Amino acid sequence: MKGAVMKKLIMIHDENLCIGCQACSVACRNENGVPSGVYRLQVHGKTSGVFPNLKLDYSRASCVMCEDSPCVDVCPTGASFKTKDGVTLIDERLCVSCKYCILACPYDARFVDPVTHAIGKCTFCYTNRTSKGLQPACVSVCPTDALTFGDVNDVNSEVSKLLAKTSVEYPKAYLNTKPRLANIKNKKGGRYE
Repeated sequence: MKGAVMKKLIMIHDENLCIGCQACSVACRNENGVPSGVYRLQVHGKTSGVFPNLKLDYSRASCVMCEDSPCVDVCPTGASFKTKDGVTLIDERLCVSCKYCILACPYDARFVDPVTHAIGKCTFCYTNRTSKGLQPACVSVCPTDALTFGDVNDVNSEVSKLLAKTSVEYPKAYLNTKPRLANIKNKKGGRYE
């Protein structure tokens, strides 16, 4: 279709809603058969302040789906590549596990799969869910709706509506990799009595 706008898939992690339950990580592990000892995504908690003024922030650690992906640029075999929707994937048949992509990733989001010995990472569940119109596993199970996913080029999508009304931050934006994973920073105070 001439003039059709390509999809631009984006995920937003709202730190104000995240409770650190790890349901997203468990769903990812189950959906994608992630072996023990490695992860595609994880939620980390960090405390700050002094009692009774404590604050607990949860942040998502995963591939941020850079538009300008250093991991794709350094891959000597073409195993790391972009889909038509801009999602970075790995073709395990071409991966020689040279680890160049692991070294190039400024987000520490890739790992060597201990079973296949290929490189693994978050894929937004592209082949098994999102390319079929489903939400990524992590988004579908989040009990607090801390994750929003969709096509930012679709003005009627939830992700577009959220971006239109909310300020977001992109991880390590100063690197100019143009991440497609954004965060809504925790604005809650921290007084526990």
